[in-house]
Amino acid sequence: MHDVVVVGAGPAGSRYARRAAQRGLDVLVFEQGTVGEPLACSGHVSTDIWEYTEDARDELFQNEITGARFHTGGPGSADHPFYRDEVISNVIDRVGLDRHLADLAREAGADVREEHTVVGVSEERDGASVEVRGPDGVETHRAKLVAGCDGPKSRVRRELGMPEPGELLHGVLGFTDEVDDGDFVDVHLTVPRFFAWRIPRGEAGVEYGLAVPPGDDARGRFEAFCEGYGVEPDHRCSGLIPVGPPRRVSGRRSFLIGDAAAQTKPFTGGGILYGMTAADHAAREIDPDDPGTLGDYERAWRADLRSEIRLGHAVRAGYSMPEPVQKLGMRALEGKIGVHMDRPTTLFSREQLRALLSRS
Repeated sequence: MHDVVVVGAGPAGSRYARRAAQRGLDVLVFEQGTVGEPLACSGHVSTDIWEYTEDARDELFQNEITGARFHTGGPGSADHPFYRDEVISNVIDRVGLDRHLADLAREAGADVREEHTVVGVSEERDGASVEVRGPDGVETHRAKLVAGCDGPKSRVRRELGMPEPGELLHGVLGFTDEVDDGDFVDVHLTVPRFFAWRIPRGEAGVEYGLAVPPGDDARGRFEAFCEGYGVEPDHRCSGLIPVGPPRRVSGRRSFLIGDAAAQTKPFTGGGILYGMTAADHAAREIDPDDPGTLGDYERAWRADLRSEIRLGHAVRAGYSMPEPVQKLGMRALEGKIGVHMDRPTTLFSREQLRALLSRS
């Protein structure tokens, strides 16, 4: 019997697998296809990402970002710039990140198996059973615990009857080969309840994207957005963005991490850093021999991220304000900022106060 079977080798799953293996646990990881594919997530992340990688910056780095231009209209409309004197974020090779993190998990001793699709999960008194379809047919593996790190439509979550995220947005991405070393992203508040974006990726091209609520025409809006910029993406992909963690993310012999637990930023949909933060809590708090420690994980990650997620919801509410109110607010706040892109609580930090005072 394994200590833990991890379903999904995205950033959250691989981070947890690495940390758990470093503790000496017997960790088995299943990834449905090839790690990192298909791409369904933006590669725009805070510079904190390098704290979770080892000697990978030269391999993954694509561009540096120091600010954002916010628009209440489409391409070419007036903008409101927000910026810092130093680098705020980086654009990275998103597929490469997943592969690098999976390799780190392997180096730590985790058994990471690609091309293995989990088709069934059940909890029992003394452990969990995971049914997997791989190259050699269907197999059943038993473990003391199962970790669902398998994305917005988590099979683990559904099989074990865990609560669903608050909502699932539909995101669409497109990439062109135009070289752009600019250090500002463009954010367009023209999509109901969310936004559209343009991210320069240096020599790797430009990323265009948007996300919409269920039932909206994501494809049509994306086509119109790209047409406004006068581009036709060479490659496109889409995926779901979970927003709003459910009331619990653990069962009797199971727990969720990352997008499966909707551990994402409500105001951007990004979940790489929040998911890996939660993964570290899971590795520290959960003892496979003591299922009662699953509650310790629940308390730890929520205590760490609760305020950020709550304030993130408040920031997102501003996307749906009437345009005159949006413009008034952005005019009052535009300019130099001291805010961290992953932590909206820094809106009330000393750094942000100094940035505001420096404008006067």
